[in-house]
Amino acid sequence: MRALALYGTIGSLVLSALATAPADGATGASAAPPAPVPHPISFGRCAPVEHLPSTVECGTLTVPLDYARPEGKKIKLTVSRIRATAPKERQGALVFNPGGPGGSSMDFPLYGSLSKWRRTARAYDFVGYAPRGVGRSAPLSCQDPEKFAKAPSDSQVHPTEAFKRHKTAQAKAYAQGCARRAGADLPFYDSVNNARDLDMLRAGLGERKLTYMGASYGTYFGAIYATLFPGHVRRMIFDSIVDPDPRQIWYRNNLDQNVAFEGRWNDWRSWVAKHHGVYHLGTTAQAVQRAYDKVAQQVRKHPAGGRVGPAQLQESFLNVGYNDAYWPARAEALAEYVRGNPKPLVTQAGPRPEDAADAENSNAVYTTVECNDAAWPHDLSTWDRDNTDVSRRAPFATWDNAWMNLPCAFWPEPKESAADGLSAAVRKAAGGASKNPGGDEIAEAARQVAAVHADGALHGRHGPVDIRTAPGALPPVLLMAAERDGATPYPGALELQRRLPGSSLVTERGSGTHGIALGANACVNTYTEAYLLHGRMPSHRVYCGPRAEPRPDAPSHRSRQAQKPHVVAHP
Repeated sequence: MRALALYGTIGSLVLSALATAPADGATGASAAPPAPVPHPISFGRCAPVEHLPSTVECGTLTVPLDYARPEGKKIKLTVSRIRATAPKERQGALVFNPGGPGGSSMDFPLYGSLSKWRRTARAYDFVGYAPRGVGRSAPLSCQDPEKFAKAPSDSQVHPTEAFKRHKTAQAKAYAQGCARRAGADLPFYDSVNNARDLDMLRAGLGERKLTYMGASYGTYFGAIYATLFPGHVRRMIFDSIVDPDPRQIWYRNNLDQNVAFEGRWNDWRSWVAKHHGVYHLGTTAQAVQRAYDKVAQQVRKHPAGGRVGPAQLQESFLNVGYNDAYWPARAEALAEYVRGNPKPLVTQAGPRPEDAADAENSNAVYTTVECNDAAWPHDLSTWDRDNTDVSRRAPFATWDNAWMNLPCAFWPEPKESAADGLSAAVRKAAGGASKNPGGDEIAEAARQVAAVHADGALHGRHGPVDIRTAPGALPPVLLMAAERDGATPYPGALELQRRLPGSSLVTERGSGTHGIALGANACVNTYTEAYLLHGRMPSHRVYCGPRAEPRPDAPSHRSRQAQKPHVVAHP
């Protein structure tokens, strides 16, 4: 499932002489020629579609689609910025990525107005951006958004064979949609190119060295950046860390997620049971589970509000695994539904038509990047065996996670994508849709075919980058992780620390919120600010106590008539 750090937008949940070539030891996938030096980004008014206030300025960064052919096709990435609020204290730009793949940080400059971020905002320009494929940055799409967001839909904890066949057909069609819509461009949306884009962004901002804060997936391509360009790094924070072991990317990481999310699901159920006096859902985690299962059965037969079925229910309640701040609202929604008031559940779990395009775009980028990054099993029996085994221990999220990633079993090889792109260009020219029939588009597509074939002959299939740096090659990097994180299980932080000599790891004990920097834990925040503002590193490993558990919110209306229910806004 998407490892997206839930920092959220403002008003919702709040929760990182130069070398110009890749460092020694980079894999063949990374050893492309150095990127051209970009022009400085020209900032001005943001486009209305960004929904950003006038205090934020926006610009575009031009990057090569394929860094092996830097003079070939270009794409543009959108960038946002608010300058440091104390110019005399300014240390440079702080670039942030919230995770995904598929997340945008265009709203990150607004974080500087929040109390916990204010001191950092005095010293840094806050810079956000939409990575390639996201938002208006050469956007990807694999399916019609309305079809993607169609609701209600089913989810089965222990799927029948018929349901497996249905979901497999959906996954194959989705992969074909990605290939058809993106064509020859499809293979160039991956983590290595995200890392190279990040270096172009550094240069476009006029920064000699990069100060970067990445959460969740942002830690993975940030670590690739550190491997490729260690001499370009000033400071880096990796918060909620993806296991970078090439053997884990991405198939096994997703299996491990399922087990970790089961632990978080149990944390929430136990918390609800502890507050039985408020929610009346049972005094044990098992009783709370029975209440949830009963609701899932009911919405399968009679979707809540006509649009919340088991899949929408499960997706909404998965959020309790990402962030403790969701716990009271989800408990209240479940309790109110049991008492005959479905409105809070519909409000929190019901899909919103206005979000369909963004949701489909985010999922398309997630799928494309993860499928391109590594080889996935193509034998469906492997998926069935592994997920059946994991679901015995971790039933809550396993199969839904499998369906989300199953398009990778049908992912086209780069040669296929290039051939599809050439065919599409020829059809477009033949139909008269091209302004230059038989010209530039066909020539570019033909060059793509030739380049892909040549690359395959020389290097074969590329694997994930072997992330690691030599001692002293990289400035000290600050790592952060919560022990019970579901999206990025804690062993991944230990693995990355082994691969980045000189890094320090801050651990939030006993907690599982995903994305912990400058959040609810004062101890974590002290280490974060000391590093960003003064470059001070803690010892090799330090520990902070757990954050306080959320306080339960008493459901505002206990009447079975539910005439005036309290509507909890979706966080």
